[in-house]
Amino acid sequence: MLKKIFFNTFCLFMCLASNAQAQKGAIDNLAALKQELTKVFPHNRTINLVFHGHSVPSGYWSNQEVHTLDSYPYILLGLLKKEYPKAVINIITTSIGGEHAEKGAARFPSDVLPHRPNVVFIDYALNDLGLGLERASTAWEKMIKEAKSNDIPVVLLTPSPDQRQDMGNTENVLRQHAQQIKRLAAKYGLPVADSYTAFESVFKEKGTIAPLMSHVNHPNRLGHELIANEIFKLLKR
Repeated sequence: MLKKIFFNTFCLFMCLASNAQAQKGAIDNLAALKQELTKVFPHNRTINLVFHGHSVPSGYWSNQEVHTLDSYPYILLGLLKKEYPKAVINIITTSIGGEHAEKGAARFPSDVLPHRPNVVFIDYALNDLGLGLERASTAWEKMIKEAKSNDIPVVLLTPSPDQRQDMGNTENVLRQHAQQIKRLAAKYGLPVADSYTAFESVFKEKGTIAPLMSHVNHPNRLGHELIANEIFKLLKR
């Protein structure tokens, strides 16, 4: 019995160590981009950050209002400009409200690649609940492979919350999608901006995420700041 417990503990430790090492390697893959962001005229160039996903990166709040400047891509821009004041950065959103990963994968060659991204951020899991884990995984892998075949760095985002999913239940379906995204990141050596865990931490501390939400599944400014900060951790010096 003791041998079995020791073995299981050892396997868990090795798995966590492997995942940590994979994430470190993935973050290091952004080193070239961070170096580009430090360059000064006339040696700098325009950096295109493309956000591919659904209504959240698009900036939707409640009542179909679109708060573009309060969405996480533009909050991230503000953080990056403080960190890299001499960089030229374009924020490009190819996201569409209501879209899931299969539709995003179909649009990837025509809507994402022509922007010549320096990084693509993929954020679809919130709308993938209807697809199921298997179909969502296939679509995410398609986008990842498309980007990698074009030498484009990718950052995967775990989902922001849907208040119809119980964050107190560690087996809720949205969390399962978040875990799947982390497995895809480990498989392909990609960095993860872990939005879900950030919101989950707030839930564990406060017992609610309502102050971060504008709608049942759309964050408000505070919620978007939480997501932007998770991405910024990957891109800051």
